[in-house]
Amino acid sequence: MIYSMTGYAARTLDLECGALQIELKSVNSRYLDIQFRVCEELRVAEPALREMFGARLARGKLECRMGFSASSARAQATVLNADLLQRLKAFDAQVRGELPDAAPLSVSDVLRWPGMFGDDSLDSATLVPAALALAKEALDDFTASRAREGEKLAAVIMERVARMRALVREVEPRIPAAQAAFQEKLKQRLAEALGSADDERIRQEVAVFAVRIDVAEELARLSTHLDEVERVLAAGGACGKRLDFLMQELNREANTLGSKSVVAEVSQTAMELKLLIEQMREQIQNLE
Repeated sequence: MIYSMTGYAARTLDLECGALQIELKSVNSRYLDIQFRVCEELRVAEPALREMFGARLARGKLECRMGFSASSARAQATVLNADLLQRLKAFDAQVRGELPDAAPLSVSDVLRWPGMFGDDSLDSATLVPAALALAKEALDDFTASRAREGEKLAAVIMERVARMRALVREVEPRIPAAQAAFQEKLKQRLAEALGSADDERIRQEVAVFAVRIDVAEELARLSTHLDEVERVLAAGGACGKRLDFLMQELNREANTLGSKSVVAEVSQTAMELKLLIEQMREQIQNLE
């Protein structure tokens, strides 16, 4: 299976005390980078979440958002802590007795005071396992979305590979005749330029130049690298870095093919090959 580094998933789980929500989204990155946006009640679950994601993902910048919304029944049952309220009132009076200019406590200050609503803490022994179970379901959806995107990217890459093979097949049979015609023209020009030089000298110069413009090796390596691209895609897994390296090798052969070209047809083919390689490279940047 080929996976894209781009993916998205969201899940919600209803509990008696409220609702858990999780959202996973990622973009491409050179390494695995996990960032959390988790509410305080679930902060304790971060190490387990990081381990879970690290076991399934190899590369990508992943953002995990997880929150908890208390149920309306729980909110309605909330009452002020009368004892704490009386203590705050006494403290406020005592402080203002010593410091008359001190500002009194506001209603919002009192309501935000820790413990003002009694024991409003959540049962982490129940909430954290539920959060991890929800995260696993979301991770399954997230992985499936990455697989679907990866399948599309692989199809695009294979289409470019097929086009490159077609270009090589089209130009390869024409190269010997084109090079032979160019060598004959070169031979005539050398004969005119050298004048009295013997035929052996001309043949040697033409032979040396023929070696320099021979592109059979570059075409063979192009085909070999394309075979490897297909093999890597068929093997699946985390193949982005391997494919990126192969794009560098393909681009090197296409550049050499263009530099050795002595006919416009081969030069045009080299340009088209480089364009297709760049299109593949753009897609590969999103593969894990």
